[in-house]
Amino acid sequence: MKDFDYFSARTVEEALGLLSKYREEAKIIAGGQSLLVLMRQGLLSPEYVIDIKGISDLDYIRYDDVDGLRIGALTTHRSIERSELIKEHYRVLSEMERNLATIQTRNWGTVGGNLCYGHHSGDLAPVLISLNAKLKVARLGGERVIDIEAFTKDLLEVDLEPDEMLLEIQVPPLKPYTGIAYEKLMVMQGDIGIVGASVLLRLNSSDGVCEEARIGLSGASTVPFRALEAEGVLVGRRIDDSVLREAAEVASEKADPPSDVHGSSVYRREMIKVFVRRVGKVALERARQG
Repeated sequence: MKDFDYFSARTVEEALGLLSKYREEAKIIAGGQSLLVLMRQGLLSPEYVIDIKGISDLDYIRYDDVDGLRIGALTTHRSIERSELIKEHYRVLSEMERNLATIQTRNWGTVGGNLCYGHHSGDLAPVLISLNAKLKVARLGGERVIDIEAFTKDLLEVDLEPDEMLLEIQVPPLKPYTGIAYEKLMVMQGDIGIVGASVLLRLNSSDGVCEEARIGLSGASTVPFRALEAEGVLVGRRIDDSVLREAAEVASEKADPPSDVHGSSVYRREMIKVFVRRVGKVALERARQG
């Protein structure tokens, strides 16, 4: 690993100041479980490493009925998994975390670091896509908000300028008769997902017709993938197994999954069909419960 200068920032302003000063030559480290691997492999060789783990102002979980959920970028995966607020209002996030790596990893790894890694097989991004989440990022003197589905631009590349950092995840409140579920295909519990699917369905309370559908997929492209065409199959219809099967077929057709040591493109396409339909059934049952 190449030598680098190390800074430990204690405030957001301090971290942004360092990023503004060093820009392309600097990288942020939070949990470090992804960044250090890339550095050891020689894929990244920053001149400066800015440690933000000590910025306590970015470690929080907040909820209200108007603004919904707010999660600080330095909140750990384990905090999401164990949060009573999450379990009450967005239990899919807690369920997702149970199969994200190991407890040791979840105890230290941060949600912001997970998203900024920008890997197509990450668990968090497809769930946030189905939840219609947004991300707040900042630089010295300004902030902007990004739709989660537009954040990852390519494999290991996200929509952050060299002087920007992720501050917060924003999730709107869920409306009545909304159900959401997530599941991934993995070799063993906690392993990287070969394919993952998160499905949100919102039903009309009187006739059960689907009024909203959002489908987020992992392992379906070089970025976390929103299956827009498959959502269109669901909206305006009463959902049953045949409709879910049709949506799953469309999601598979529109996806562009990679081939790697974990699974071929052909295999991933078949698994997209299986998991969109399987997860859609769970989301539908939850939506019917109101």
